[in-house]
Amino acid sequence: QVQPVESGGGSVQTGGSLRLSCTAPGFTSNNCGMHWYRQAAGKQREWVSSIDTVDTKNYEDAVKGRFTISQDKAKDTVYLQMNSLKPEDTAMYSCKMFGVDWCSHTPWGQGTQVTVST
Repeated sequence: QVQPVESGGGSVQTGGSLRLSCTAPGFTSNNCGMHWYRQAAGKQREWVSSIDTVDTKNYEDAVKGRFTISQDKAKDTVYLQMNSLKPEDTAMYSCKMFGVDWCSHTPWGQGTQVTVST
């Protein structure tokens, strides 16, 4: 199975920005959508944002107005632009495909760490 590959994480100060990428071969040809999730140390994984095949975008309330999800179908890649970062955004960010059959059975990516300091 194809595992998505996340990148773009790092350490920034409060108010900074990062752009995460999730590249997943087969994402476009199999008509998948993509979720972004995050998991902070000692906490459960939580859903952050998603984008579907017709570009419908959804966000968790805590990131609305600060995060923007987008996709480049030609590159099988989904992006998460994160602005005005806060310390509570610190977490491991992972992506997961969703949709019919093939999409829903793809594995999680290994994640990319985002650390926001005061």
